[in-house]
Amino acid sequence: MARDPDVNVVGGDLLPCGTDPVTGFFRDGCCATGPEDLGSHTVCAIVTDEFLAFSLHAGNDLSTPRPEWGFPGLVAGDRWCVCAERWLEAHRAGVAPKVVLGATHARALEVVPIELLTAAAAEPPRGVAPPPPA
Repeated sequence: MARDPDVNVVGGDLLPCGTDPVTGFFRDGCCATGPEDLGSHTVCAIVTDEFLAFSLHAGNDLSTPRPEWGFPGLVAGDRWCVCAERWLEAHRAGVAPKVVLGATHARALEVVPIELLTAAAAEPPRGVAPPPPA
């Protein structure tokens, strides 16, 4: 499978998102993407119970273990590469999880404005000032 350059939303190298459980379209722990990733699994989110419930209601059960797929199910606090559109939907519903900017792929910006991502940043990446208070 082809892979886009590993660049994050703030212009640096794409950092790992999560390995317990292993996340990413390529299941390598990174929110890397490519032409085959039709869902754009590019936002590195720290999932919450509210987001998991929202995702289940939207038709994507991320919390139920699926051993046949090697998927243990997510719990609050796990880092997971979520679809950019789903993260935006969750934002609009007021349940978007925090985002790890350095581990969020630049292709997420095709769907989610940088201002929304930085406002939801779990922590600003080194060398990037946090957004001003609203």
